[in-house]
Amino acid sequence: MFSRTNGQGLSLAVALTASLVMGGTAAASTINQNTSWTIDRANTTAKYRVVAYGDSIFAGYMGDLWSVAKRAAPYVEGEYLTKDFNADMEVIRRTKSGARADDIYNNKIVYERSYMQATNTRVVMFEMCGNDYLQARSAFTDQTGTCSYAGLDTALANCTTYMEKAMQAINTYATTAKAKIIMNVYYPGYNADNVLTNCTDSATGTKVNKQSKFLPYLAKSNWRACSLAAKYGFQCADSFADYMGADYDSNGDGQIDSAALRYIPGETEASYVTRITSTLRSTIRDGNTHFANSSTSFDYIQSDNTHPTYYGGTVGTGSGTSTPTFTDSQILSGKNPEWNKTGHERAGWLMSTMDPTTP
Repeated sequence: MFSRTNGQGLSLAVALTASLVMGGTAAASTINQNTSWTIDRANTTAKYRVVAYGDSIFAGYMGDLWSVAKRAAPYVEGEYLTKDFNADMEVIRRTKSGARADDIYNNKIVYERSYMQATNTRVVMFEMCGNDYLQARSAFTDQTGTCSYAGLDTALANCTTYMEKAMQAINTYATTAKAKIIMNVYYPGYNADNVLTNCTDSATGTKVNKQSKFLPYLAKSNWRACSLAAKYGFQCADSFADYMGADYDSNGDGQIDSAALRYIPGETEASYVTRITSTLRSTIRDGNTHFANSSTSFDYIQSDNTHPTYYGGTVGTGSGTSTPTFTDSQILSGKNPEWNKTGHERAGWLMSTMDPTTP
C-alpha cells in the first residue's frame, strides 16, 4: 500500500509567502502562521501547555496561507499528553513559515517568550534551519562556472549558532517545562538531488552530485542539534532517522534501519557523519517512500516535495477547541492507529516518547 494523505501541495514559487521548496527555488519571504488549540479531554479540569516554535514544519503548512494542518506534529504530541496527564492540553504553535534560524530565534523564541513563561507550560519544542539550507542549496544549484561552497558553510554555521542560542533562551524562560525538545532536519527532495550541478569543483574540475554534497552538511547539522541537546538538557527528536530510514532491517545488519540511523549519545561528529554518509548510506530512502515493512510504504512528504503529510483536516490560523481524535483504547503501547502513516503523525509520536509521564 502506498499512502499519500492530504498531499495537496501548492507551488511555492507561486505562493510567495510560503516557506520551502526543495525541488526548485526557496522563497525568501515569510509569513506568521500561529495557532492556539485546546484539546479538551472529558471529565478533567486541569489544563497544561505545549509550546512549539519553528517554521512551516511545526506550523503544519499545507499549501495555504491562512489554514494549516490541524494535526501537525506539536498537536499530535499534545494529544498523547492529554492521555498521559489525564488533562486538557493547550497546544501553542508560534511559527513563521519561510523563516531562517536567526529569525525564529529573535522573533519567535525570544520576542514571543511569554508563551513558554506561562506557569502551566510542561513541554517546549522547537525546530529551525530548514530554510537556511534550502536557500543555500537553491543558490548553489543556480551556480555556473567554479562551485563555491561558502553559502552552504554559512548556513551550517548560522544554524549551529542559533540552535545553541535557542536552547539557552528556552532554559532561561521555560522554567516550568518538564521536557524540552529540538527536532532535527530531515532531507526532503533526497531523490531529486541525485543529479549533477551546473558548476564544477575547483579541485577536480568535474561537476558535483548535489545529494552527495548536501548530505554531509545535514549530517553535521543533525549531529550538532543532538549534541547541543545533550549539553543543555534537551531531548533530540531525530526526524532524519525516522523519516529517512525504513522500519525494518533492509540490509541484513541486524538493526531496524530507522533505529540504526539515529544519533548515538557520545558519538563524535566525524563518526556520525561517516555512519550516515557512508556506512549506512544505502539504507537512506526518500521520505516519499517510508517503508513500514518490506512491502508497505507511506508517503511522509507532500506533493511539494518539502512539507510533511498529515492525517485529518485543516484549521484556520488562530484559536479553537476540540476533543481528542483518538480514544484511550485506540492508543496501544503509546501509539495511535496513524502513528507511522504520515510525516506529522510520525514526528508527533517521536516527540511523545520524550514526554514526562506526569504533569
